Amino acid sequence: MNDSTNHETNDTLNTQSFSCKLTTPELQKRKAEVIAVIKKQVKGKMELPNGYRYSFDGTDEILETVAAFIKSERTCCGFFNFTMAVTNDDKISLDITGAKGVKEFIKTELEM
Repeated sequence: MNDSTNHETNDTLNTQSFSCKLTTPELQKRKAEVIAVIKKQVKGKMELPNGYRYSFDGTDEILETVAAFIKSERTCCGFFNFTMAVTNDDKISLDITGAKGVKEFIKTELEM
């Protein structure tokens, strides 16, 4: 393949449609509960080139909430990349990133 063909293939992959894998009412309910809890805890939001960074207080309770959020989202939305940082100034940050289109999915589906 030549470079232009590879480039077109990569663009197609980067503009994939994203959809949640949750199908059962129990999983959908859990997702809604976890997202509702985490949204209440967000102290700040910063746009990244390929997603968003959310900041939280650095309590153990929030740490568990963020971890539960990651666990539920990676099950249903395998196209997300998660990066969590806990700093010595009692702050937690969570980056949710991915391919082109992930930011819009975060805004519309997660409403975050």
